[in-house]
Amino acid sequence: MKKKQRYTAEFKSEAVRLAKLKDRSIAGVARSLGISATLLRYWMDQETPRQSAYEGPRAESLEAENQRLRRVVARLEEERDILKKAAAYFANASR
Repeated sequence: MKKKQRYTAEFKSEAVRLAKLKDRSIAGVARSLGISATLLRYWMDQETPRQSAYEGPRAESLEAENQRLRRVVARLEEERDILKKAAAYFANASR
C-alpha cells in the first residue's frame, strides 16, 4: 500500500497552471510531475469549482439578457404600431 504524500499549495497551483496550458495534455503534465492524472484533475476541479446553471454570474447574465431583450421587443412593437398607423393614414389620404 502506498503512503499518502502531501503536496504543498505552491506545487498544486503550479501543476494546475501547467495543466491549463494548451501545449501539453493533463496526462503528460501529471506524468512529468510524478503524479496521477486523476489527482491533477481533482486539483483542477478544486481550484475552479463548477457553478450550477441557476446561480452565480451565469444566472445574472441571463437575467440581464432577458431584460435587454424585453426592451428591444417593446421598442420594436412600438415602431410596428407607428408604421401601422402611418400606413392607415396614407391609405385614407389617397382615397
